[in-house]
Amino acid sequence: MTVPRALLAAVAGMSLAGAAAPPADVQPPTTAAVTDTVVDGLSARLFPVLGAVTRSPARTRALDGDAGVAALRAARAARIAACAAAPACLVEAMLWTDQERETFGRALDRLTRSGALPPLVPDSDPDLAAALDRELAGLNGILRVYGLGAAGRYPKIDAPVFAAGTPFFTDSVKVAIDTARAGSDAPPETLAAGMRLALALLDANDATAAIRFEPLDRRENAGVRAAAARTRWSAYRYPLLIVPGVGPEDEATMLSPRGKLHLLLAAQRYREGLAPFILVSGSAVHPRGTRFVEAVEMRRALIVRYGIPADRIILEPYARHTTTNLRNATRRMVALGIPIDRPALIVTDAEQSAYIESALFADRNRTELGYLPGTVGRRLSLYDLEFRPSRLSLRQDPRDPLDP
Repeated sequence: MTVPRALLAAVAGMSLAGAAAPPADVQPPTTAAVTDTVVDGLSARLFPVLGAVTRSPARTRALDGDAGVAALRAARAARIAACAAAPACLVEAMLWTDQERETFGRALDRLTRSGALPPLVPDSDPDLAAALDRELAGLNGILRVYGLGAAGRYPKIDAPVFAAGTPFFTDSVKVAIDTARAGSDAPPETLAAGMRLALALLDANDATAAIRFEPLDRRENAGVRAAAARTRWSAYRYPLLIVPGVGPEDEATMLSPRGKLHLLLAAQRYREGLAPFILVSGSAVHPRGTRFVEAVEMRRALIVRYGIPADRIILEPYARHTTTNLRNATRRMVALGIPIDRPALIVTDAEQSAYIESALFADRNRTELGYLPGTVGRRLSLYDLEFRPSRLSLRQDPRDPLDP
C-alpha cells in the first residue's frame, strides 16, 4: 500500500516536534546561586556582622578602596599563596592576626560613621569595630579547632570528629577547603572566603547544633509566647523556674539520675504555684555525639511523667555549661516577654546549686562570658536558689565560637 506523501510529512513533523520538547520533569537551566540552609543559618547566627559586610557589594568595594584594607589583603594573599596546597598551612594563613582585625575593624567603623557606608542594621552595635573583632575571634577559634586540631573550650564536647594528626583529620580539612572554594568564588584572603571555610569545617564535623532548633521561639516556644502574653505576673512569687541540665556520660541514657531529680523538684514547685513557667536548659553535650538533647528530654519527661502543659515549658536547647544555662535563660525570658525585673528561681540538685552560689562559678562566668549573667540571691533550700537575670546576657560575645 502506498502511504500518501502528505501523511508522511505530517508524521515526520510530529516526530520532530515531539523530540524537540523536553520531558515535563526536566528543569530549564538557570543562573541562580545555590543556597545552603545549613551554611546560611550558621552564618546568620555566628557571624551577623561579617555576613552583612560580605553580602553587600557596596560595602566590599568601599572597604577595598581603603588603603589599610588594601594593604591587609595584599599581605594575606601573599601569605596564603606561599602555602601552595598544604591544608594546615592554608588554614594557618587564613587566620586573622590581631593587627589585621584592628585594621579592618577601624576601617569599617570609620567608613560607617562618615556615611560612606550605610549602618549594618538600624540598631547596630555602637562599637562596630568591637563587634567585628568578636566575630573574627570566633572565626579564628573555629579554624584553630577544626582546621588545626587545637583544643576547644570543652574538648570532650567540641573536638573534631577525627583526632588531629591522623590522615582522616587531614583529609577532612582538605575536603572542607574544597567545599569552601566550591561554595564561594571569593578570593581566599577576604572575609567571605575565611568565613566560608570556617562554616565548611563546622559542617564537616557535624558541629551545627547552633541552628538545630531555629526559629526556636516561633516553633517549640510559640505556645509559651502566647501564654506569657496573657499571664498576670503579680499572681506568682517568681516569673520562672530555671532547671539546668546535668547530662549523662553515656550515649544510651536519655536523662541522668540527677536530671530526673531536677524535674521532680521543678514539677513540685510548679504545682505549688510558685511560677507559671518552667525553663529547661541543656544541649546535646554528654558525651560528644549523643543523639539526646538534655532540654528536649527534660521537656518530654515533664509532659509525659508529670502532666505539665507543653505551653508552660520553655525549651532552651543550646547551653553547654551552667554558665550558659543562666545566660540563655535570660535571653529566652526577654524574647518570650517574661519579666526579668525580679528574681527567677533556679531549681537543681544540692551540688550544682552550691556551685552556682560559689566564687568559682562567678570567676568562670567572668572568664568565659566576660560578665556575670545575673545576681545569685537568697537560698530557699538545698535545691532552690533565687537568681536575678542581667541584661548583659543579651550581648553577643562569641568568645566560644560554637556558643553564640
